[in-house]
Amino acid sequence: MSFINWVKTHKLIVALVLIIAYLFLNNNPITPLRQFSTSPAVDHFQGVPSVGMMAPEGLSFPREPAAPLSDTSNRIVTKTSDLSLVVKDVRGTGDQIISYAKSIGGFMVFASYNRPTESPFANVTIRIPTEMLDEALSHIRSLSIKVTSENLVGTDVTDEYIDIEARLAMLRNTQARFEEIMDQAVEIQDILTIQRELINLQQQIDSLIGQKQSIENNVKLTKVTIYLSTDELALPYAPDNVFRPDVTFKLAVRSLLSTLRDGANMIIWLGVYSVILIPLLIAAVIFYKKFMKKQKTVKEA
Repeated sequence: MSFINWVKTHKLIVALVLIIAYLFLNNNPITPLRQFSTSPAVDHFQGVPSVGMMAPEGLSFPREPAAPLSDTSNRIVTKTSDLSLVVKDVRGTGDQIISYAKSIGGFMVFASYNRPTESPFANVTIRIPTEMLDEALSHIRSLSIKVTSENLVGTDVTDEYIDIEARLAMLRNTQARFEEIMDQAVEIQDILTIQRELINLQQQIDSLIGQKQSIENNVKLTKVTIYLSTDELALPYAPDNVFRPDVTFKLAVRSLLSTLRDGANMIIWLGVYSVILIPLLIAAVIFYKKFMKKQKTVKEA
């Protein structure tokens, strides 16, 4: 009888436990829809979004039929591209690329300029609107003397996006149920318990919303990385021809210059340390001569 009395006096806690057990321990798993839509359909049951939700046993939520996986029109794809360009002026070309990206609604992500006096090299990363990708790539190519390499990669993130939407729908549905219970709560313990659950749910919802927005931004804005140099060998690509005398000559000249530079550095180091090395060397010579003279005297004796 004491248990029944406890249940009667703590009805809200019992209801809360039953709801959590039903939503998270139900044997009917959540299965995401295989359809992407910018405006998800809304169920007629309590206004819960239908994306990714499975109706509990005994209930049916009306929804639009899911599109087949083979329908490429509904796929969500993020794109990335990289180009290696031989240019006359590395700094000037990099500035032009950044200005062009801003003019079409994009922005600069990263820019690095190296070796300004010897085979200048730059790495510029920008984001540009995906719908203008072809036009932008054509403009960037026109700024170069030669395009040594170019890659365009697409990544299908449809399943990840749908999974996020499904999890958001589930969490928001659970949040709405807790808010209904919160309106009926009277005891402080019940209120604190529900508030703790609501805060936890809101944190999960905010995290998923951030992931969803990140995917949407990556779809709208394509990342393009451009490698710039006045020297073709400084660019990250593999030469097409195995035997290239001009390339071999440049490599040999660079090796010679590197050897001369290392030798000059060694001479400078020796010159600096000579204030210590020369006295030590003189002392060693004097000691050696005295030692040999003493040895000769001992033999004669």
